[in-house]
Amino acid sequence: MGFVETLRWRGMIQDIMPGTEELLKKEKVAAYVGIDPTADSLHIGHLVSIMLLKHLQLHGHKPLIVMGGATSMIGDPSFKSDERKLLTRETIEYNSSCIKKQFSLFLDFDSSDNAAELLNNYDWTKDYTFLNFIRDIGKHISVNYMMAKDSVKKRLETGISFTEFSYQLLQAFDYLHLYQHKNCRLQMGGSDQWGNITTGTELIRRVCGGEAYALTCPLITKSDGGKFGKTESGNIWLDSQKTSAYAFYQFWLNCSDEDAKKFIRIFTLLPQEEIIQLEKEHEQAPHLRILQKTIATELTICVHSLNTYNKVLEATEILFGKSTADALANLSEEMFLSVFEGVPTFNVARSAIENTINIVDLLVEKANVFSSKGELRRLIKEGGLFVNKNKVLEEILVNQDYLLNNKYILIQKGKKNYYVIIVS
Repeated sequence: MGFVETLRWRGMIQDIMPGTEELLKKEKVAAYVGIDPTADSLHIGHLVSIMLLKHLQLHGHKPLIVMGGATSMIGDPSFKSDERKLLTRETIEYNSSCIKKQFSLFLDFDSSDNAAELLNNYDWTKDYTFLNFIRDIGKHISVNYMMAKDSVKKRLETGISFTEFSYQLLQAFDYLHLYQHKNCRLQMGGSDQWGNITTGTELIRRVCGGEAYALTCPLITKSDGGKFGKTESGNIWLDSQKTSAYAFYQFWLNCSDEDAKKFIRIFTLLPQEEIIQLEKEHEQAPHLRILQKTIATELTICVHSLNTYNKVLEATEILFGKSTADALANLSEEMFLSVFEGVPTFNVARSAIENTINIVDLLVEKANVFSSKGELRRLIKEGGLFVNKNKVLEEILVNQDYLLNNKYILIQKGKKNYYVIIVS
C-alpha cells in the first residue's frame, strides 16, 4: 500500500491536490510540515502532522520539519478570532530547542537517504529585507487572491492586521525556498492550512514555473464535540513536566469507543490487519476497552518509554486495581500526585506525628478528614478504613514511618473514596 493509500485508509486525508499521489508513486520526494514554536513542548494536537511525516518516511520519502522561528513572530490568522500574542526571538529559540528533542521520538534523523531534517525559517528570512520581499515575492500574489482564502475572509469580519495578513506570503516563501534549495515538492498540514499551502504552490508556479503539491489532514475532534487534546486542566502535552505520563495514559484510556476507532488508525503504526482484528475484538467485548488500552500503550511507550509505561500501569493498579502497599510506597512523588490529582487533601503539621498519634485523633482532630470519632471507629470495626493501602483493623498509632515520599499519607474509605494528608 502506497503512502497516499495508507493515509486514506487511516482517515488522514482531508484535501489533496491532483497529481500528488502520482508524484509520490513514481519518485522519492521531500515533503514538509511547518510548526510554529509557540510553546516549549508539542501537544497531542501536533501528533497528526507528526504521523503524516512518520508514514512519509516509512514509505521512503524525506521528511522536513520547518520550525517557524520567523513566522512565530507574526502569528498565523487562519480561522482564529483574535490576533495572537507576538513572541520574542529569545522565547522562540528556547521553545524550538525543546521541541527538537521531541521529534526524535517519532522520526529517524540518522538514516542516509531519507533522514528527517529539522530547519528553521528564521535562517532564510532574517536577512531578507522588506523591500526585497515585497518586490521579489509580493508582486507575484495579488491581494484579491489572498483575500479570497477562507482563513482570511473570516478575520475580515473582525479586522486583521497587515502583520497577520502577510503570514500567508511568508509561509508561501518558505515553500518556495524549500522547493529551490531542498527539492521539496509537497507540503502537508491540517485542513486549516489549505489556503496557506496552496498559496505556496501558486508562488512556486509563478516564480519557477514548477509544480508543487499539497495534502491536508482533517482537524481531529472528539465525538462529544469537545476540542481534541483539551481537558479541564488544559492541553495534553508531550512534555511530562506539563502533562504527567499517568495523565497522558489516562487521556487515551478514557476516550470514547467512537473516538478510539478513529484514533487507533491515526495515532498508531499498527498494521492494517492487526487494527481490523482489534476492532473486531473490541466490538465483541467493548467493556474491555481493547482499542483504548492499545492506543494508550503504544503512545505512552513511544513518548515516555517502556519503563515509564510500566510505572504508569503500577500506578493505575493502585487506584483501580488490587495493588499492594509496597507498590504505593515505591511511587515517585510525581507519579503519586498524578494518580491522586483532584483527591481531597488535608494539611497537618509535622509536629503532630513526630512522635506518635492515634489514627482516630489524626483523622478527626488534626486533619478533619472525618467529622466524628464514632463514625470513624465504626468504619474501622467494619473493615472499611485503609491507610497507605493497608486495612486498619484497630486504632493504630501513626508516626513519620507512615509518610510516603516523606510527605503524604493516603487514606481510603471503602473502595473508591480517597483522601491525601499532606504533612508539612
